[in-house]
Amino acid sequence: MRLTDEELTARKRRNLWIALGLVAFMVLVFLTTFLRLQQNIADAAAPAPVAAAPVQPPRPATPEAS
Repeated sequence: MRLTDEELTARKRRNLWIALGLVAFMVLVFLTTFLRLQQNIADAAAPAPVAAAPVQPPRPATPEAS
């Protein structure tokens, strides 16, 4: 089967757009991964907040048995 010049041109254009789409997807995945890793590194380097002691409600007064 022999393709015409128009069909070859259309195939090349289609292949170019597929390649560009694939490269764009790879860049998107790379940037997403890189930014998430940077955020995780920044979170790990930040000092952990000090947890406050839990507040206990006051105990009700109990009459002492004498």
